[in-house]
Amino acid sequence: MITDETKPSDFKKSEQADYTHIKGWGIDADPENDPVYPMKKRTNEEHEGYAWQRPEQQPEDVEILKSVERPNLTAAFGTASPPEGLNGEIRKFAFKYSESSYGRWLPLVLADRVGALEGIIDDLKKGHLPNIFAERGWGAEWKYNRKNFLLKIAATAAVTAIAISVISSKKKKK
Repeated sequence: MITDETKPSDFKKSEQADYTHIKGWGIDADPENDPVYPMKKRTNEEHEGYAWQRPEQQPEDVEILKSVERPNLTAAFGTASPPEGLNGEIRKFAFKYSESSYGRWLPLVLADRVGALEGIIDDLKKGHLPNIFAERGWGAEWKYNRKNFLLKIAATAAVTAIAISVISSKKKKK
């Protein structure tokens, strides 16, 4: 642990410490005993154990979104929820971008939220009233994290109130 009382000489002592009591310590210190020094000469016999037939590709019977970095299908992929609805369109848009960009991940987060709303609407269309309180885990949050749960509710109420007042004030001005 580094504290205000730590002196530079303390670091030198630790560098000079003897770690030979630790089994395997310094095993790679001797270049003559290192299997990759110098570069190992490879032979084809080593690769015989890697010979295997690729299993049959999973059938592509629904639309599969593919990364721009990896345009081929991976060996296994999910088909349970193909892109559909507004959240599917947002996902298709997101997959036009690199996996390392915000243009990819922010729309995917938005698509998840839209998908949750679409699921609630779909439940209501089918005549099923969803138990949003239980499905969102609010019961457990109320039981184990009540203070933060109340803060989230208050923040959501405040943001909603501000949004409604801004929207209603714009309508009054027109």
